[in-house]
Amino acid sequence: MADFKREEKDGYVTYSMELAGRPLSVDIGRVGKQANGCAFMHYGDTTVLCTATEAAQPRDGVDFFPLSVEYSEKYYSIGKMPGGFNKREGKASENAVLTSRVIDRPMRPLFPKDMRNDVTLECMVMSVDPACRPELIAMMGAPLATYISDIPFAGPCVSTQVGLVDGRVIINPSQEEWDNGDLRLTVASTRDKIMMIEAGANEVPEGDMIDYIYQADAVNKEVLAFYDMIRNECGKQKQDYVSVHVPDEMMEDIKKIVPPEEMEVAVFTDDKQTREKNVADITERLAEAFADNEEYLAQLGDAVYKYEKLTVRKMILQDHKRPDGRLLTQIRPLHAEVGLIPRVHGSAMFTRGQTQIVDVCTLAPLSEAQRVEGLDPNITSKRYVHQYNFPAYSVGETKVSRGPGRREIGHGALAERALMPVLPSVEEFPYSIRCVSETMESNGSTSMASTCASCMALMDAGVPIKKQVAGISCGLVTGKTDDDFVLLTDIQGLEDFFGDMDFKVTGTHDGITAIQMDIKIHGLTRAIIEGAFQRCKDAREFIMNGVMHNAIAAPRPEVGKYAPKIEMMTIDPEKIGDVVGQRGKTINEIIKRTGCQIDIEEDGRVSICGTDAQGMADAKRMIETIVTDFYEGQILEGVVVSIKDFGAFLEFAPGKEGLVHISRIADHRVEHVEDVLTLGDKVRVVCIGKDRLGRVSFSIKDVKAYEEGRRPAPDDRPERPERPDRGERRDRGDRHGDRRDRRQSRNDNASDGEQ
Repeated sequence: MADFKREEKDGYVTYSMELAGRPLSVDIGRVGKQANGCAFMHYGDTTVLCTATEAAQPRDGVDFFPLSVEYSEKYYSIGKMPGGFNKREGKASENAVLTSRVIDRPMRPLFPKDMRNDVTLECMVMSVDPACRPELIAMMGAPLATYISDIPFAGPCVSTQVGLVDGRVIINPSQEEWDNGDLRLTVASTRDKIMMIEAGANEVPEGDMIDYIYQADAVNKEVLAFYDMIRNECGKQKQDYVSVHVPDEMMEDIKKIVPPEEMEVAVFTDDKQTREKNVADITERLAEAFADNEEYLAQLGDAVYKYEKLTVRKMILQDHKRPDGRLLTQIRPLHAEVGLIPRVHGSAMFTRGQTQIVDVCTLAPLSEAQRVEGLDPNITSKRYVHQYNFPAYSVGETKVSRGPGRREIGHGALAERALMPVLPSVEEFPYSIRCVSETMESNGSTSMASTCASCMALMDAGVPIKKQVAGISCGLVTGKTDDDFVLLTDIQGLEDFFGDMDFKVTGTHDGITAIQMDIKIHGLTRAIIEGAFQRCKDAREFIMNGVMHNAIAAPRPEVGKYAPKIEMMTIDPEKIGDVVGQRGKTINEIIKRTGCQIDIEEDGRVSICGTDAQGMADAKRMIETIVTDFYEGQILEGVVVSIKDFGAFLEFAPGKEGLVHISRIADHRVEHVEDVLTLGDKVRVVCIGKDRLGRVSFSIKDVKAYEEGRRPAPDDRPERPERPDRGERRDRGDRHGDRRDRRQSRNDNASDGEQ
């Protein structure tokens, strides 16, 4: 048992314990005193303020519990100014949205389902210690703030993170260990059961994953004891709330009009639209029957929903009968195809029953990777991005698109996590990659269909992924005891709405790559978790071995016709300035001439991107010429850019020129350079070394000799005379001046004679 400490200070109390080798402390009563509950959390030097507030009255016109979770990242927490003109934090980052969702998922089931008061949980990051991730502190602080408040809550729950570095399990890893390890696992649990599992992994086997989950659960139990001590000393009395529970007598009256057998017939169909029409017809009949009962009419929607839910759950739990007639382990009809969208770099469609995803893959240079601004200094860009869209037409609704919401961001991130472990390295495949999953039709588990479609789209685009990845969702319906439950493979929308769990698992043949678990009950037993893992493994093996393998068995051997081609080369970092040139003049000239995009990293890695093979080859040759010092025997091709009396200047690459002396132009005597060369001529030359002044010399006439492997004999033509020294030039200038004076005198005398 951990050693808990309590210290009274100036008007507040600090509780502390040791957690994974670092101090965890909570200030109660120090700040946020007007909130229903406030926990000022400190883990190492990471500080997060967590508050819970509740509206005094229920919100009218809602048929759900209105819980809002806000995870707020403050840039002052890392000593950084926000980007942008206003220098103020803007909308929540993707990381903040995902963190808010992870806080929400284990806590929402612990609030009363029949409560309609608005509850807001806010977690504000005020200081960041790289050894203690602020996301974890927010996940720990939000339940504590709610637990000690007067808000009705069946918690608390506690979260622990598990990392895996070089085979070593790390509890609550540092940011660097989290980013670079083989496992990023978050587990939330209550005293008795697991509430939430979220993971990204490099093909971790199911058995190992279960062990890691319960190692985290053991740590959670220690922290829960710490929370109980705090609650016992300073917790508030839980307040009553107005329940929107449907009266039992109303349910009995409904069953007299619509018997349970009739409701079973209404929901027993594999077509979503047919089922919705059947339920709508029943609702209309009940509305007519209760036309004179305003109280019943006000709650009719909730009552029909409850009746439908009870019917579906009874069919599954007692009769083992699914609404669409499938077996408990049966997957809906599958279909997959690739290359269905012309001119894009890669595309695929994956269909499972009435769930259908079209995924499009786009390739681009590394310079076009998504820039990331956040509290993690190790992540400034993302090479691979997966985005998910869920338009209203996919569920037969009319709604104006307002951009991606939290659900869309979460589903995109899940598929992104699922595929990251199988992507090739930058050295193997120097591209930025974007996959976009467009939901064409939805009836449950579109995120898992997105994973399958994205995997095939990457392969269709020629991305050499290491293995195929598939995903599937497992559902759950529970009875009155822990051992009374039914697991459902591949849940559809109705089973998700009325069931107790949506357990999503993605992976390869060899292990798990991502997990996301949503539940609506007060936790899962180990038997449920182990059973769900096995169901998901069997299902994804079936999907990969069958439909996905038949659609595309391996990545295309090369990227498509319309995708950019990228070639990597490495240069000496000290030569980067030569390639870039003054104010970018040299590199911009290369880009202009070749039509390629060129990006240079600080370590000397050069990326050449283009669609024309010749242009890419020319760009590479120019860069190699610029960074390579001239040496004897080097054969080059240059363009005549300047002609002088003594020879011609050739440009071998932007910013790199050389001189061919008139004596080296041809085997015969050349009186005038213009007799042999003109501006713009492309000629091949060879470097023949340096003259006695250290200048590099080039020759046109000796190219053949060097190509044949023989060094030509020294030229017997006399060398150009050396330039006179400064004193000699001054004397020569004086003599020239005397001659000019005598000529001027003769001209003056001639003029006088004429006059």
